[in-house]
Amino acid sequence: MCLLAVQYRLVPESPILVAANREEYYNRPSLSPSIQSGKPRVLCGIDQRGGGTWLGVNQNGLFVGLCNRTTPMPLFGQRSRGLLAMDLLRCTTAKKALDKALSELENNRYEGFNICIADARDGWVLHVDDQTDVVELVQGLNIIGARNVNDPLDERVQMAKRLLTLQMLDSPVKFLAVASRVFARAPTLPGRPSMVMRGQEHGTVSSTLIALGVKPRDAIYQFASGAPDQNKFEDYSPMLRDILSRGLREARNKVRAS
Repeated sequence: MCLLAVQYRLVPESPILVAANREEYYNRPSLSPSIQSGKPRVLCGIDQRGGGTWLGVNQNGLFVGLCNRTTPMPLFGQRSRGLLAMDLLRCTTAKKALDKALSELENNRYEGFNICIADARDGWVLHVDDQTDVVELVQGLNIIGARNVNDPLDERVQMAKRLLTLQMLDSPVKFLAVASRVFARAPTLPGRPSMVMRGQEHGTVSSTLIALGVKPRDAIYQFASGAPDQNKFEDYSPMLRDILSRGLREARNKVRAS
């Protein structure tokens, strides 16, 4: 399971604000965020076993974030969920990514997952198990774990929601500052919900903070390689600003050409 918080279209200068903890087996290797070749350019981490990603942003400002979903029985997926996330990051808009996801789900079998697809105009969460439900992102805070978005019965989701709403997070700086502390909240007593999970073989293996704004120069991408209560966030913002600037230039050139 993973935990993903998306504050959507609440702050005008940064319509997409993200905090995410990735949970995985410790022996499953992955690469830190890097710019992937091809078009559109994508900034994301890479799962070295499946070849896909769990979270990323493309040059058009499209965000995709993936969480495994709890299902009553295994679904015997035939294709990596991370590969689907990478496919969606190659789309130019959230709407096109949604259409591609629905098409892919008709033709390929996956294990259960929740996936967030969002740009500055549109945003959705897909809940995928033995059926597919499409839920529109609400303005404000959307928290996704192993069940439905903002699930009232998920104690971890509700803890994150409570901690992220103790004050008005009305700027990207405030959101990222608070979220960095919330998502680094260390485990307490056994059986109690916590942001960082630490088991013998499985737990929080990385954490990501993102701010996608109207201007590429204001974009922020920070990544902790390891549990964020024990590892510092490193700044990957120059990479994100680079691909967003590229996307903006290409969009302007297309307008001029037409």
